[in-house]
Amino acid sequence: MKQERILQVLEIARRLGVLRPRDLDAYGLPRVYLSRLHDRNLLRRVGRGLYVATDLEATEYHTLAEACKRVPHGVVCLLSALQFHGLTTQAPFEVWMAIERNARLPRVVRPVMRFVRFSGRALTEGIEEKQIERVTVKVYNPAKTVADCFKYRNKIGLDVALEALRDCRRTRKCTMDELWYYAQVCRVARVMKPYLEAVV
Repeated sequence: MKQERILQVLEIARRLGVLRPRDLDAYGLPRVYLSRLHDRNLLRRVGRGLYVATDLEATEYHTLAEACKRVPHGVVCLLSALQFHGLTTQAPFEVWMAIERNARLPRVVRPVMRFVRFSGRALTEGIEEKQIERVTVKVYNPAKTVADCFKYRNKIGLDVALEALRDCRRTRKCTMDELWYYAQVCRVARVMKPYLEAVV
């Protein structure tokens, strides 16, 4: 391998954070460079077909960056979004991600992921884009996440939704108007109303 190409691949890896083989296509670089640089300990394989520069410092949200690189059309939601916003004591071992109702279910081995199907405004509203290890991570904002938790209370537990609502109000991560708005978007306004009145 030519030294200049090695440096080019490493620079791309540092710039993108998490590198996929197809990312090299735009630069006209052979994909085989990834495995060769991995063998030389210049790249670290973090999952099937995912590489990072060995000198890249992994953050506590590395799995979210990895998940969003694998499923770029997904949005981090529910327990994973709660953890990201600091609204739960739960520590999910899987990344919860919303995908479109009719989307093909992604086949991902690592990181462990749990997909939930959203549609319409419940899928598209309340998305924030964050940069984690140079990867764009789409995650629902705190108010939307709380409303989602009430919508999926049978999956995650009403106690988790209530804890999130209390923490969201206590830390002032959203307003009552925002909570009410997303309760309507997620069609859980009647369910949430008594709990919203209780935390005013």
